[in-house]
Amino acid sequence: MPANLTPAYFEAEKRFRAAKTNQEKIIALEEMLAVMPKHKGTDHLKADLRRKIARLTQASERKSATQRASMVLPKEGAAQVVIVGLPNAGKSQLVASITKANPNVADYPFTTQNATPGMMEFENIKIQLIDMPPLVSGSVPFWVPPMLRRADTLLIMVDLNDNPLDQLIEISMQLEELRIGIGEKKLESEEEEPGWTWKKVLIIGNKLDLAEENSTAKTDLQALRDEYKDQVPVLGISAKNGTGLEDLRLKVFEVLDIIRVYTKTPGQKPDLNDPIVLERGSTLADAAEDVHKDFRAKLKFARLWGSGKHDGVMVKRDHVLEDGDVIELHI
Repeated sequence: MPANLTPAYFEAEKRFRAAKTNQEKIIALEEMLAVMPKHKGTDHLKADLRRKIARLTQASERKSATQRASMVLPKEGAAQVVIVGLPNAGKSQLVASITKANPNVADYPFTTQNATPGMMEFENIKIQLIDMPPLVSGSVPFWVPPMLRRADTLLIMVDLNDNPLDQLIEISMQLEELRIGIGEKKLESEEEEPGWTWKKVLIIGNKLDLAEENSTAKTDLQALRDEYKDQVPVLGISAKNGTGLEDLRLKVFEVLDIIRVYTKTPGQKPDLNDPIVLERGSTLADAAEDVHKDFRAKLKFARLWGSGKHDGVMVKRDHVLEDGDVIELHI
């Protein structure tokens, strides 16, 4: 299957060939991974790029352990969600409140100097949240842009008590400098510089607990919703006292646009605590490949429970799965 690589990929490849340091090469390779089309034709190329990144990372003796760990932080769980924002927005407090991680939490800015992951539970899956250093023009660490591009979703956090609309403008400008767009991707016909990555985003207005002290906080939250209506979802929370955190778990799951599928063997019940996590729109063949790389080619059919079908109905490999489906694979 042809790779059908995009102009953005070749631009990143050009930067890789021109790079003089391992850091520059790794950044270019990460960008190549991010803009590469996702299909079977690029599987071998993806694996080769990841091997190159691993070798370059190991060879970078001058990198600090913190930088090295941050840059190659692997995805764990069902998805990886990176939290971005300006100083003192409450990113670390959120990670501390909704996961078991222990990032530095303080009332003064710049307490986060590296990437701190934590696992957020949602029903029967776990989603990785990553606390990041604040986005400040001219001082973004070299390893931050690749992490933002590789993330499944960005969670943009603003302080509702400090002109949140202005914060969103500043954050959007910072992301644009890194060639990262939010929301719906521009049409291919529109002019766009090579190397751009478009990310699914959830906007979080934090510090609702201070809303009574600041009478404009709730008004500003509604202004955010009005400004980004039909473009990006907006949610108000208090990371400190827990307001809205359950809604946040659900909203992150919805923005990720993933589904959970369960497998069973004939005559046995499915394990509903260990789902396969797939992108929405995935087929039975995709699920079979996730179970084992050889199953996709060998799959004959499956029996399906869910999707509004009769229990145990036979479906073919191109059947599009839905959240909660149970499949019994026959090869």
